[in-house]
Amino acid sequence: MRTYSPKASEITREWWVIDAEGMVLGRLATEVARVLRGKHKAMFAPNLDCGDHVIIVNAEKVVLTSGKAEKKKVWRHSGFPGGIKSMSYSDALDRKPAEAVRRTIKGMLPKNRLGAQMLTKLKVYAGPTHPHAAQQPKELEIDSRARARVS
Repeated sequence: MRTYSPKASEITREWWVIDAEGMVLGRLATEVARVLRGKHKAMFAPNLDCGDHVIIVNAEKVVLTSGKAEKKKVWRHSGFPGGIKSMSYSDALDRKPAEAVRRTIKGMLPKNRLGAQMLTKLKVYAGPTHPHAAQQPKELEIDSRARARVS
């Protein structure tokens, strides 16, 4: 018996929208990376981009647990000697919340051309609106553990 390998013409893509309000950043990122890769589909192949499009709204309302917003750092490097800069996640979420969420998800995708192609299917918006209504995105339900507990 031969192993089935899906062809690019057989892949169907759907659009999903996620409301990130009150969600824990890491748990949100793992679920989004899973959908972008296509691991939620029965015809997943690691060498093909089988994933769906994902729209994240309310990225500014995402949370980090146990003080990680102040402890964890976001790093970037200019490429020149001594050109490394860092800021805390709370500063990154204040300045560009959509970029902070996008970078977190990017870290959970493959580090090659395939991962870059998958990242183009991710749309992140800081506010509650998005311009992709014509694609008729469906609401993606994420496990309740991804929501931060308010105490």
